[in-house]
Amino acid sequence: MIFEIAGRKIGGGNFTLIAGPCAVESEGQILSIAQAVKSAGADFLRGGAFKPRTSPYDFQGLGLEGLELLELAREKTGLPFVTEIISEAHADIFAQKADIIQIGARNMQNFALLRQVGELNKPVLIKRGLSATLGELLMSAEYLAASGAEKIILCERGIRTFEPSTRSTLDLSAVPALREKSRLPVFVDPSHAAGRADLVAPLALAAAACGADGLLIEVHDRPECALCDGAQALKPDAFADLAGRAARVREACRG
Repeated sequence: MIFEIAGRKIGGGNFTLIAGPCAVESEGQILSIAQAVKSAGADFLRGGAFKPRTSPYDFQGLGLEGLELLELAREKTGLPFVTEIISEAHADIFAQKADIIQIGARNMQNFALLRQVGELNKPVLIKRGLSATLGELLMSAEYLAASGAEKIILCERGIRTFEPSTRSTLDLSAVPALREKSRLPVFVDPSHAAGRADLVAPLALAAAACGADGLLIEVHDRPECALCDGAQALKPDAFADLAGRAARVREACRG
């Protein structure tokens, strides 16, 4: 399946890069990173305005102000953006502002939210839940489709296993398996799977080699000061290097 979002073709042999910080922290931060990832070849900007966190005391995002800053970054750089929705109450404003609405791993089976987002008929990127099977991921995508969504991207972001060396275990077998079961594009988020910046590049290259239609990469200009998930964020120069290498791997694997 091939479809177009904000002038970018998704799926069908096209390779898409989505990059940016875990969370929008300030105007200067998001504008600087947006320009950097665009220069490195990113097709979309990622950034969280609302952040579902395990601890209620962690940074929860800037909320609606974060959405406005993402709009400003799009205006200044031309990069369309992907951002996560966590509440049905925000559906209408996300429909107005976001280019792609993300359903995060924690909300993959929030069926009321899936129905609400599906009714918006906006592009949706849905991440696999931490303990979800591929069949369950596809059924969640079916909720979106049944409610009206026509442009749906599946995203593998790692699952929970017994292994403590990484944040999650990246299931790259999901890429070819999902391509067998569905015509929907399949993206991979190696940043959340690894939880460590040093592992992001090898996992991203492996994802490109096994046929992923796109990558989501966390990028921050000062990861050591990030308010959210700094340990897994690449600096802009490292992302630029990875973007070039991933494109070469993808081209080589086309045969």
